[in-house]
Amino acid sequence: MRLLFIRHAEPDYSIDSLTEKGWKEAELLSRRLGRLNPAAIYCSPMGRAKDTASFTLQKLGRSAEQLPWLEEFPCRIPRPDRGKPGIPWDLPDDVWTSHPQMYDKDAWAMDPLLQGLDDVASAQRRVVEGFDALLERHGYLRSGPLYRPLRPNTDTLLFFCHLGVQFVLLSHLTGVAAPVLWQNFCVLPSSVTTVCSQQRQRDLCCFRVQSLGDTSHLYAFDEPPSSMGFFSEVFQEEP
Repeated sequence: MRLLFIRHAEPDYSIDSLTEKGWKEAELLSRRLGRLNPAAIYCSPMGRAKDTASFTLQKLGRSAEQLPWLEEFPCRIPRPDRGKPGIPWDLPDDVWTSHPQMYDKDAWAMDPLLQGLDDVASAQRRVVEGFDALLERHGYLRSGPLYRPLRPNTDTLLFFCHLGVQFVLLSHLTGVAAPVLWQNFCVLPSSVTTVCSQQRQRDLCCFRVQSLGDTSHLYAFDEPPSSMGFFSEVFQEEP
């Protein structure tokens, strides 16, 4: 089974849609995905994800099932350094790396750094429980850190979603703590991450990342990828 996680194209967060460049990215993405024959297509209920999916759905003549838990990871955390709440994947490097629990695949959501506003652990459970219920529908039952292939298949599933929730899902599939993925990996707008089932035993399988954040559909048409979601490469003083 192939799971394709697609981050929405370049967003205009102020209207929960896409920028002019984002619409172009979404159309170029559809030229790639429109050649597939997915068994199912799933989408976040947020506007920027639905708009990104729209070109692909039109090309395929399909509709997408909207999944509430596929929305952007909804939690906000305290940011004393900024004087206002922030997202959990935008932390100073010297802060989050000083918390060993942030590296724990089972306990990261309970780290004190993430507490005080929203219930991060409950939000994480909502995402992974929704995801596992979906995979079971498609023939793969969660069993500890692995999956039992009830109905092994080579289906392709598309997920139009967001950076934050995508890494929560990849954390669940790979056993790497979400903060490590949030802070040390990046998936640019309209990028495609491919995860495949790998069954080396009769009754168990894992899911293995084949590519992360692929934007080759943009390079094919000389469209530079957006850097939204990737912070400055060289330190700059904030105004």
